[in-house]
Amino acid sequence: MSSIFDLFKRIEKDREAKEIKPITHIVAGLGNPGREYAGTRHNCGFIALDKISEQTGIRIDRAKFDALTGDGEIGGVRVLLMKPQTFMNESGVAIKKAADFFSVPPENVIVIFDDASLPVGNMRIRTKGSSGGHNGIKSVIDHLGSELFPRVKIGIGEKPHPDYDIKDWVLGKLDAFDRKKIDSAAENCLGAVEMMLKGDTEAAMGKYNTKKTSPAENTGA
Repeated sequence: MSSIFDLFKRIEKDREAKEIKPITHIVAGLGNPGREYAGTRHNCGFIALDKISEQTGIRIDRAKFDALTGDGEIGGVRVLLMKPQTFMNESGVAIKKAADFFSVPPENVIVIFDDASLPVGNMRIRTKGSSGGHNGIKSVIDHLGSELFPRVKIGIGEKPHPDYDIKDWVLGKLDAFDRKKIDSAAENCLGAVEMMLKGDTEAAMGKYNTKKTSPAENTGA
């Protein structure tokens, strides 16, 4: 026969279970899995997610939805952090699986990724838009069936000259100077994401969208 203490324990567990908030938002950082891609320009989304994980204590180490995932609260909102392991061009596959499972609409999916049209380390927040030629974003649009998802772009700089293969550029390793700028942008991603989760995207744009720097500033010359 159960004691009164066992009954209280069950009641407490039931109460705690009811207090767990449902996951209502997804924050996905885009990149390519594997050691050979670590530290490349195309992996800025992964770099940002790792920084958010470090800042919040939310571990991104569970293999689910073809991604590495972790969940916890940011700014009072329970989110799923995810790093798709489907390779960049199929990023939407993983994000779609998670969005369907938790019934998260596109407007609650925040995607962080690299942008070659922005100077290195610059940030640009947008509420919607086309892929802009980014294959990872194209995949997300295709699988979610919508362009209406917010995103945080981290600049990686334009390729050195017009004839340079863009694939070689984005898959190239960040040098120490550029990595420092990317890390600085990654530090700001949590603040931007927290504001976006609260519905203050316009304010986040005003605070975190950076103006283009001069070529000299961008190269460190």
